[in-house]
Amino acid sequence: MSGPEKLKLWGGRFTGTTDPLMQMYNESLSYDKRMYAQDILGSQAYARATCKAGILTDSERDTIIEGLEKVKQEWASNTFVVKPDVDEDIHTANERRLGEIIGTHIAGKLHTGRSRNDQVATDMRLWLRDELAEIEKHLVEFLRATVARASEQIDALMPGYTHVQRAQPIRWSHWLMSHAFEFLADLERLREFKKRVNRSPLGCGALAGNPFNLDREFLAKELGFDGVIPNSLLGVADRDFVTETLQWATLMMNHVSRWSEDLIIYSTAEFGFVTLADAYSTGSSLMPQKKNSDSLELLRGKSGRVFGQMAGFLYTVKGLPSSYNKDLQEDKEPLFDCVTTVKNSIQIATGVVSTLNIHPEKMKAALTMDMLATDLADYLVRKGVPFRETHHISGSCVREAEVRGLSGIDQLGLETLQKIDKRFEADVLQVFDFERSVELRQSTGGTCKASVLKQIEEATNLLQ
Repeated sequence: MSGPEKLKLWGGRFTGTTDPLMQMYNESLSYDKRMYAQDILGSQAYARATCKAGILTDSERDTIIEGLEKVKQEWASNTFVVKPDVDEDIHTANERRLGEIIGTHIAGKLHTGRSRNDQVATDMRLWLRDELAEIEKHLVEFLRATVARASEQIDALMPGYTHVQRAQPIRWSHWLMSHAFEFLADLERLREFKKRVNRSPLGCGALAGNPFNLDREFLAKELGFDGVIPNSLLGVADRDFVTETLQWATLMMNHVSRWSEDLIIYSTAEFGFVTLADAYSTGSSLMPQKKNSDSLELLRGKSGRVFGQMAGFLYTVKGLPSSYNKDLQEDKEPLFDCVTTVKNSIQIATGVVSTLNIHPEKMKAALTMDMLATDLADYLVRKGVPFRETHHISGSCVREAEVRGLSGIDQLGLETLQKIDKRFEADVLQVFDFERSVELRQSTGGTCKASVLKQIEEATNLLQ
């Protein structure tokens, strides 16, 4: 055996050459090279640990660490030269280049007791830990922008909807906070599962553990992990951290999609409640008058992409036997794409909510008196009439206004209302006030001003 096959980390067992298609099918450097910094960081820590275990001398350790730093600089400056016939993945590429820089005799000692099985799992956890910190920062910024807008525009009233039908008047800020608390729950879940990502598999070897009395706790501390995975078989096989990230992202993007759908509807000419900034809109190639909410439509579409990645990966891992299997190479592309999609989506959403304009006059014009039918029923409840009876009476008022072709139940007048039910008194006319209706919803979580301000305060405290 000679040539590239001899240089492969696993080449000693094999005498034939690899089918070129199989070589392409097997490689992962084209996408896992994004973990170059984490791979080098893990290798530098491993050099310190193997020195501590007596495998490397202090001089060899320092030579390896300095050589790896040069490899990292090549990646960072985009001068690293890939050798496709040899560099299957980021681990192989970095070790091959390290040998070229410091000599293969010393470089060859770095992999002692280590497998690509525990190495890749470590790299992915380190990479994901960094990315989740970025996602958390972006999510906090989005929430702060949402809460700030809710506070600034607390007085705007709009229709609240069920079944996409006008239901009851609410505050625009109440709508904003309904989504804010969904995303706050996403933030809470993110912070919770980050702890499970931040556990070290390094030192597990291929599957059975390390035979050189390597101090795994020392390694974990060097890399900023909270602790070690206590079982070596699990350490190399566990991809729950990938699955959990994809599941979290699916739920979070589902919330992004529903938030986007509302704003898409509210931005149509038929509603006219909001206008998106030009920076987050596009036009039509045919119709000059069009201003499309493409940012929101893309956000809505990207949620399906993330869900597909999660479903696909679960299918990959559901039937795998224990320990490491090559199928697990399929963990990276969905994870990488998902993380990129989520990071970009949150930043786009932040831009949208920070720059859109609302039109309070159009929101208010969309309020109709039939939306106060429940308030009319509640009026009689306060006079001691059972709600099931008042619901029927209020419905009769709505029907009477429709039969007469009136614009709303407020147009019936006191005399007609008293003909429908004699318990209506002169003060019933006070019911037909949208601001009053909103302010009556004073219980916790309601849409009155004090309640929404309390929601804003609670969210602000959670974001500190």
